[in-house]
Amino acid sequence: MPFAKWMIVVCIVGFFSISVAAEEIRGDYLETRSADVYTGQCFANGEVNLVGNEAILAWHVRSGGWDGVPLEGLTVAAAVRANGTLGDPYENPYPAKAVLLVDDQASAQQQAALVHFAQHMGGELLKNVAEVIPTQMELVVNAEHHGAAMLRAGRFATIQTRGIGDQDHLCGNEVTFYPPLTETAHSMPAVALTDSYSGPGLGVSWDLHGKRSAFVGTFAR
Repeated sequence: MPFAKWMIVVCIVGFFSISVAAEEIRGDYLETRSADVYTGQCFANGEVNLVGNEAILAWHVRSGGWDGVPLEGLTVAAAVRANGTLGDPYENPYPAKAVLLVDDQASAQQQAALVHFAQHMGGELLKNVAEVIPTQMELVVNAEHHGAAMLRAGRFATIQTRGIGDQDHLCGNEVTFYPPLTETAHSMPAVALTDSYSGPGLGVSWDLHGKRSAFVGTFAR
């Protein structure tokens, strides 16, 4: 291959490499469920088919974008109501219904990209969106205290978590019984000091406290 053509190929490959890198998106992830995720078999059996239908998933973008749209510093969350205990291998929770809460600091284009990103990450769980609500969003993960995080989504959703300690081992056989509902780069179970949703679209609201029902982590795509 002539040198000039070889250089053109190298430049094209380099251009696409830069484009792929520019499309990378990463940030913080927070999830709560209405059933314990860090628990023992006996506790899980006591909750299955009774609770665990509801969840909140939230992503805060630290860097990168989606659909070619930069999203750094923005947050999107989803409140979900399913037809069964999420994660139960013996029950089909779909179709589920979701309400998406998008950062009101985002432009219309960014809000659309946040919705597409959340639906990509949530898959079947976020397929049926009842409403998309722009609202004030804040998601903070405390790097100095493992498992400590906070989400405020306007007047619609609030999450506050702490790390799991010795006082949370109630039966001595606890494990991470359910995995996160979406792909993460890293996650750890946590205690949801507060897990609440009060908004339209789902036909239900909840206000839960002190459950071992949260995940705090990171994502990268």
